Amino acid sequence: MAAVTIPLLFRDVTGGDQRAEVAGATVAEIIASLDEVYPGIAARIRQGDRLAPIVTVTVDGKIAAGGLATPVGPKSEVCLLPSFGGG
Repeated sequence: MAAVTIPLLFRDVTGGDQRAEVAGATVAEIIASLDEVYPGIAARIRQGDRLAPIVTVTVDGKIAAGGLATPVGPKSEVCLLPSFGGG
């Protein structure tokens, strides 16, 4: 199972949990598995068939350039990071 780091931004949905281990072969499947454990988290991370603009996902330290279709290995580290804006 992949290890997922959950930022403070979503911990109200996770009951304060900072990490979770869930199964999935893509970022989309990881989010679906997270939603089974923490109902409502997917609605905060996804917007339809895309990641929400408030979140960036990394898999094994690299930005998930393929978005929801990005592959995730069984021992991968997935991080949900709040996106930063500015100018």
